[in-house]
Amino acid sequence: MDDRWYVLRDLARPNAKNPAYKQLQEMPEMADCVFVPLKQQVLKEFGKRVVRFVPYMPDLVFVHKSKEELDPIIRQMPLLQYRYVRGGKQYEAMSVRHQDFEKFREAVSKTDNVEYYSFDKVPSTVYGKQIRIIGGRLDGFEGRLMTKKGSKFKRLLIDLQECNLSAAILVESEYIQVLE
Repeated sequence: MDDRWYVLRDLARPNAKNPAYKQLQEMPEMADCVFVPLKQQVLKEFGKRVVRFVPYMPDLVFVHKSKEELDPIIRQMPLLQYRYVRGGKQYEAMSVRHQDFEKFREAVSKTDNVEYYSFDKVPSTVYGKQIRIIGGRLDGFEGRLMTKKGSKFKRLLIDLQECNLSAAILVESEYIQVLE
């Protein structure tokens, strides 16, 4: 298996009943290899408000398979395709190193309150100091402290620079160690 997570696009409509990521998760050989960043959203269903987890970006899917294993699956699903690196070689598929992505995925899975940002949309004024979490559910994670004016909560920003994505995870003040 490749030691990379490939970044794919799902061209189905955002309100599709069976988007590509659900089809991929239903495949027995793909069950543990698919990751979609989800956010909470309040929706109205039959006149009642319900909270659902919906994709942060409807077309963003991460898959941990080799390119040789993915190619037949992508040919089989017409609305699924690779994301390509902008300014890179022609038809260079976007991917993320396995170690970087596992760190990102583990941090996101340890909390329900995650906010996603496009990496270039986070202003430099929001970035704080480099920190490490000591203790608690995120023990050992490093990243930047996100500081928002007027917010009483502190968040750890973990970046995936290869695919322009940042996750802000709520952290407790007593576990924060500032790095020099």
